[in-house]
Amino acid sequence: MNCKKLTTMVLAAMIGFGSAGMAPVSEAATRAELAQITVNQKGSDFKYWNEKSVPFQKLKSYVKDVTNPGSKNFIPVEDRIAVFDLDGTLVGETTPCYFEWMMYLERALNDKSFTPSPEDREYAEEVKQTIEEVGIPNPKPERTRNMPKDMDRREAISQESVFSGMTMPEYEQFVKNFMETKAEGMTNLKRGEAFYLPMVEVVSYLHANKFKIFIVSGTDRQALRVLTDGVLPVDKDNIIGTDIFYEASNQNGADGLDYLYKHDDEVIRGEFILKNVKMNKVVNIVREIGKQPVLAFGNSSGDASMFNYTITNNKYKSLAFALLCDDLERELGSMEKADKMRASCEKYGWIPVSMRDDFKTIYGNNVTRAVK
Repeated sequence: MNCKKLTTMVLAAMIGFGSAGMAPVSEAATRAELAQITVNQKGSDFKYWNEKSVPFQKLKSYVKDVTNPGSKNFIPVEDRIAVFDLDGTLVGETTPCYFEWMMYLERALNDKSFTPSPEDREYAEEVKQTIEEVGIPNPKPERTRNMPKDMDRREAISQESVFSGMTMPEYEQFVKNFMETKAEGMTNLKRGEAFYLPMVEVVSYLHANKFKIFIVSGTDRQALRVLTDGVLPVDKDNIIGTDIFYEASNQNGADGLDYLYKHDDEVIRGEFILKNVKMNKVVNIVREIGKQPVLAFGNSSGDASMFNYTITNNKYKSLAFALLCDDLERELGSMEKADKMRASCEKYGWIPVSMRDDFKTIYGNNVTRAVK
């Protein structure tokens, strides 16, 4: 073990956390190392994709075509818009559930410095039980019941409730602390390092070819900014997530048109506004980007509208890539979910990406599946 890695592990072990249940774990790759992953403009130095992968070749062929000024499919730099989902597309989502859902449970059920409302605690227990019984986001074959249809919305409302009143620095620190926790079901992996190496390469490759990259996710916008900061070449302005109200710490519910921000005020988190999934992703893309994307990357039905919006009636050549969670050895995949997504790809004209067949590695060779 080199000195740099040893130092990193020692520092990680020394970090203390404010919430009970949060314990550090030595990582396989640091965020700094993830940030150093780069791919040149020609795409000649990819390391983590299988060279014969069909979607990989389609992506490289597409980029070469649309960035060639002599091509009929040339796309001006200002219109090179690429949108990416987060969970299951750029980072792992099955340890055992989405990053922010697990962080919500940590806050509501394990944080001894915080007392949730009885309603929030009761609902957090229901979410935890549903994850265990049904399997979210990957349903278990032996499941005894289905995920409640309104859980996406109700979880988002309760999640924002348990973090309501936090200042922005307080919330960001909570996110950072949670990023240090173990990615359950995997070895040598922390939640903050659980990025798919091949997809980090895709982001770098598109950035090198002057695509403007947006992350469009159901995760809380502020949490997204913290999680991706310094790892991906994506500006904080280009983060689109689930939104909440913010207010001044002394505002006490007063209308923002009537309240004057004071010198002793701080901005604090408020109530839930909008869950950024499904058709809401299209709405937010139109509202915040103002242009139709030409590339879209996702992995679930929550990305379907974003996919179809990208490739429907687009004045430019456009593609949508859907990741299949079909790797049962290097990731906590689900063939049932992967098969459903492959069928959707065939139906709607999306390009399937097999994590099992197209990726040389997912998290790196030092990371393995702990649960067989």
